[in-house]
Amino acid sequence: MKSVIQLFLLWSVLVLSPSLSFSLSLSLSLSLSLTPPLASRCYSHGKVETDEEFDARWVTYFNKPDIDAWELKKGMNTLIGYDLVPEAKILDSALRACRRLNDLASAIRILEAIKDKAGPHKDIYPYLIQELKPTLTELGISTPEELGIDKI
Repeated sequence: MKSVIQLFLLWSVLVLSPSLSFSLSLSLSLSLSLTPPLASRCYSHGKVETDEEFDARWVTYFNKPDIDAWELKKGMNTLIGYDLVPEAKILDSALRACRRLNDLASAIRILEAIKDKAGPHKDIYPYLIQELKPTLTELGISTPEELGIDKI
């Protein structure tokens, strides 16, 4: 914020009185160059989470017996926001949470989101459906392809 104010003052002096411009610009440039750097060495502290810990954290999140619809949607929104396609065990627990909430629409949205998340990699989505097929059958959830939603 301080440097923005200094730059504004420099600009106003240059525009309003060119005779003072050299001395003021010199003093401002010196003060700008002597400003201390921001703290940049403490950005990468903390424990790095392994893939197994990440998966376990999300499985535990969706396996909460008292999860509500808002928490389910918030969790899926956060999970889909990551730069990854979730593992089948995470999706299994999310689909079971949908079943506990009797929320078929969210279950189908999860499958659609996973298909979209797989993007151009045509082998990821069929693999996940293959891994989730026993769970989908047990819970009575149809895939978007079985419902014909993918053609809309």
